[in-house]
Amino acid sequence: MSDRFELFLTCPKGLEGLLIEEAVGLGLEEAREHTSAVRGMADMETAYRLCLWSRLANRVLLVLKRFPMKDAEDLYHGVLDVDWQDHMLADGTLAVEFSGHGSGIDNTHFGALKVKDAIVDKLRTPTGERPSIDKLNPDLRIHLRLDRGEAILSLDLSGHSLHQRGYRLQQGAAPLKENLAAAILIRSGWPRIAAEGGALADPMCGVGTFLVEAGMIAADMAPNLSRQQWGFTAWLGHVPALWKKLHEEASARAAAGLAKPPLWIRGYEADPRLIQPGRNNVERAGLSEWIKIYQGEVATFEPRPDQNQKGLVICNPPYGERLGDEASLLYLYQNLGERLRQACLNWEAAVFTGAPDLGKRMGIRSHKQYSFWNGALPCKLLLIKVLPDQFVTGERRTPEQRQAEREQAEYEQTPDVPQERQYNKNGNPIKPAPAPAPVVEQARLSEGGQMFANRLQKNLKLLGKWAKREGVDCYRVYDADMPEYSMAIDLYHDWVHVQEYVAPKSIDPEKASARLFDALAAIPQALNVDKSRVVIKRRERQSGTKQYERQSAQGKFTEVNEGGVKLLVNLTDYLDTGLFLDHRPMRLRIQKEAAGKRFLNLFCYTATASVHAAKGGARSTTSVDLSKTYLDWARRNLSLNGFSDKNRLEQGDVMAWLEASREEYDLIFIDPPTFSNSKRMEGVFDVQRDHVQLLDLAMARLAPGGVLYFSNNFRKFQLEDNLGERYAVEEITAKTIDPDFARNGRIHRAWKIMAR
Repeated sequence: MSDRFELFLTCPKGLEGLLIEEAVGLGLEEAREHTSAVRGMADMETAYRLCLWSRLANRVLLVLKRFPMKDAEDLYHGVLDVDWQDHMLADGTLAVEFSGHGSGIDNTHFGALKVKDAIVDKLRTPTGERPSIDKLNPDLRIHLRLDRGEAILSLDLSGHSLHQRGYRLQQGAAPLKENLAAAILIRSGWPRIAAEGGALADPMCGVGTFLVEAGMIAADMAPNLSRQQWGFTAWLGHVPALWKKLHEEASARAAAGLAKPPLWIRGYEADPRLIQPGRNNVERAGLSEWIKIYQGEVATFEPRPDQNQKGLVICNPPYGERLGDEASLLYLYQNLGERLRQACLNWEAAVFTGAPDLGKRMGIRSHKQYSFWNGALPCKLLLIKVLPDQFVTGERRTPEQRQAEREQAEYEQTPDVPQERQYNKNGNPIKPAPAPAPVVEQARLSEGGQMFANRLQKNLKLLGKWAKREGVDCYRVYDADMPEYSMAIDLYHDWVHVQEYVAPKSIDPEKASARLFDALAAIPQALNVDKSRVVIKRRERQSGTKQYERQSAQGKFTEVNEGGVKLLVNLTDYLDTGLFLDHRPMRLRIQKEAAGKRFLNLFCYTATASVHAAKGGARSTTSVDLSKTYLDWARRNLSLNGFSDKNRLEQGDVMAWLEASREEYDLIFIDPPTFSNSKRMEGVFDVQRDHVQLLDLAMARLAPGGVLYFSNNFRKFQLEDNLGERYAVEEITAKTIDPDFARNGRIHRAWKIMAR
C-alpha cells in the first residue's frame, strides 16, 4: 500500500474553514475546502492523529479508489477491482454508506447494495465464507460518494462519528453536537483566553457540552482519547504500533494538562432535571476538578468575584426550539444582556442563537458575527466585548421606554412565531405537538362503553378544532355529559387526566365500578392515546375542614402550551394538576391587559396567571401564596418562559400579607380557595365569610384606575351586596367560560371590580 493517502474529512455545514485550519495544523497537506468537507493528502500517522485530535470533523475517510462511473455495472466492477483481501477477512462484518445520485442510480439504498455485492463477491471463499452486514459495529465501514460521474470509494477510519466523544450519555432539551460546540468555542477565542489563564462561564449550560469541550481544550486533552472502538481497529491495513505511539503521546499530554492548576470553568442551569446529568458528563470526561455546575437562573449567574478575573461568557439560549416562542424569550435575552453589563465588565461574551434579532435586545453591540448551522437551522454566533462603549442601553432608560421596547419587540416577533419543540422529562427533544401513539391492542367495548366512546369522539372532534385554533393543548373534553359516567376528562398534550366523581349513594357501587371500567377501556381508543398515558383520580365531595391530600410523590412534570406560554403540570402527585383549566379565559384576559402594569396575584397557586402577565409585558409581577411547594412550582413556571427577572414570589398568609403591604398595583387577580386551614396561618379562611375583608384589603392596594379580578369555585357563593356601594362591581362570569366548560356554566364565578 502507498505511504500517502487521500483523506476526506467531513464536518457539519459551516465548519469547513475552521476544519481546514485544524487539519493543516495536524499535518494534512494539499488541503482543499469542499461543502461540509475538507480534502487533502496525508501519511498514516497524520490520518491517526486526525482521528484522535480533530475537534471539528465528523469522519476521517481514507480514499481507496476513484473511478469514472456511467451506470450500476461500472459501480459494481469498480468496487470489485479493489483488493479487498488487503482490507478485511472473508468472515468479517461490513457496513456500506452511499451518497449522491446520477449515473443511473437515484436510490442510495440500491447504490449501497451494489457496493456490498461487489465486496462480498470478491471475498466469498470456495467454502462459502463471506462477509456479513453489521450496521452498528462493523469491522469495516465503507463509504461511496458519487460526484458528477465519479465514484469516490473510501474506508471510514473513525467508525462512529467523531462528535460522539463518549462522555455525553445524557442530553438536554436542545443539545449542541460536541464538534459544533468546539467550533463555537474556537471562533469565540477560547483557546487564546484559556492560554492566558482566563475563566469561562455558561449561564445556561444544559448538560454541560460547552463546559466539557472548553475543559478539554484548556487541558490539552485529545477529544477522542477515551474511544475504544475505531473504524480501523479490525482493518487489515491498521498499524497498531504507530497508533499506540500516538495514543501514548496524547495520554501524556492530557496528564500534563490536567496536572496544571485548573481554570475557573462554571456552568449554571435553571432546570433542576439537568444538573445531575451535566455533572455526570463532566465526571465521565475526567474534568470534575476543572468544571462545576450549579443550579441557578440567568439572573443569579455571577462570575467569581476575584479581583481582575476575566474570561469568556458563552451560552446557547433557547430560541423558539426549546422553550416558548421568540416574543416570550425577549425577556430572557434582556436579562442576559443586563447580567453581562452588571457582572461581567471587561469580559468577552459569545452568544450562539437561532434568533439573532433577539440578540439585539441584549443592549450590547456584537463586534463580530459568524454564521453556523445547527442541524438544518441557520444560526449566528454573536461575539461581544463587554465594555461600556459597546452598551446601547443602560439604566438611563425610563420604565416607559423599556415598556415601549418590549411592546415593539413583541409586535416584531409575534407574526413569525414558530411552533415550539416539546421535550420530555428526560430532556430529550420530541417533535412539535406529536400525534398520540396509536393503540395497538384494543379492548372490546361493552354497549355502554361504546356509547361513551362515541360521545368522547364527538366532543374531541368539536373541541379539537377550537383548541388548535386557540393554540391550546390542554382542555376539558368531557364533564359528566352522561350522568351514568360521572367523571371529568381533560387532555394535557398527549396525556389524559381523568377525575372520577364519587357516585351518589343511590347508585349501586358495583354498577358504578363497572361503568368506570367501561370508561377506562373506552378512553384510550376514543382519544387515540396509549393506556399508559391515562391518569385517573377520585374527586370526593369535600365538607367541613377536610382538604385534599397529596396523592403520590413521583415529581413528574409535563409541559403544556397555553396562549404562547409554557406551563408545567403534574398529573400524578395531587388531585389538581397545577393548572385550573376553567380559568384559562381569565389568564388570557390578564395577558392582554398587563402591558406596563404592576400585577399582583393573590393565592397564586403555581403562578400561571403571573406567567401570562409577564408574557403580556407586565412591568412587574408579585405572586403570594402560603405554600412553599406551589411557590417552587411557580418559580419553575416563570423560569421556563424566561421570566425570572422582575417577578417576585412571596410566601405568606394572604390576609396578613395585605395588611402589612404598602405597595400599589395596577392589576390584581384573586382566586382564593373555598376554605383553607393550613398550619401556617391563624384560624381558617372561608371564602364566603371572609371575602369582604379580603376585597377591602386588596382594593386598598389598587392604584387609581386599576382593575381587580375576583373569582372562586364555591358553588353556593354569594357576593356581599354592600360591596357595590363602595366599588364599581361587574359580574363577568359568562365572559370567562370557554367552550370546553360551556356545559358547566357555574364551574366558577368571576367579577371585575374597580374603585368608584
